[in-house]
Amino acid sequence: MRQEIEIEFKNLLTESEYEKLLEAYSFSPEIKQVNYYFETEDLSLRKARSALRIREKNSSYTLTLKQPKNGHLLESHITLEEEEAKECIKGNFIQNQDFTNQLASLGVNPQDLLYMGSLTTYRRSYIDGDHIYVLDYSLYNDKEDFEFELEVQNAKLGKELFLHILEQADIALRKTPNKIERFYNSLSTF
Repeated sequence: MRQEIEIEFKNLLTESEYEKLLEAYSFSPEIKQVNYYFETEDLSLRKARSALRIREKNSSYTLTLKQPKNGHLLESHITLEEEEAKECIKGNFIQNQDFTNQLASLGVNPQDLLYMGSLTTYRRSYIDGDHIYVLDYSLYNDKEDFEFELEVQNAKLGKELFLHILEQADIALRKTPNKIERFYNSLSTF
C-alpha cells in the first residue's frame, strides 16, 4: 500500500473560465478517468470526513482511501486488477490486510461497503516544477462541472500561487467541495 499527503487547492469554474485557463497554459491532451465511489449504509466514511473510490485510468485501477490528516488529506492507494475492481463494484470487496486496517481505524468493515455510482472526468494537466495544474471537466448524475486544481508540495506557497493564478485570469475564488462531495450532493438520497 502506497500513502501520500495531498496538498491541493481547487476552484469551480464556468466553461469560459475553463477555456481561459486552457489557453493560458500548455495543458496536456485530456485523459478520461472514471471514479467509482463507495460508502456504508450508515455513511460511516462521510461521518469520518473520509472517502473511498476506485479510479479507472488508462486501463488501470487504483483503490484510494482519503482521510483527514493535519489539515490535509492522507491518501492510501492499492493497485487493483480489472477483475478485482469489478468484484468490488459487485459488492465483493478485496481482502487486503493493510487496507482493512486503514478502514478499521475509521470504524468501517469492508463487507459493509456499497457501490454508490460513478463520476467521469476528462482531465488535462500542466507541470511547472513541483506544481501540477489540473483542469477537469466532470460528468455525473445528469450534471457537469469545470474545475481548476493546483497540487503543491508547500501549502503556504501553493496558496499564494493559486490565488495569483485566479487573480491573473480574473476568476472569482469559490467555495469548492471535492468531487466526491459534489457527486453525493447530486444524489437524491443524501
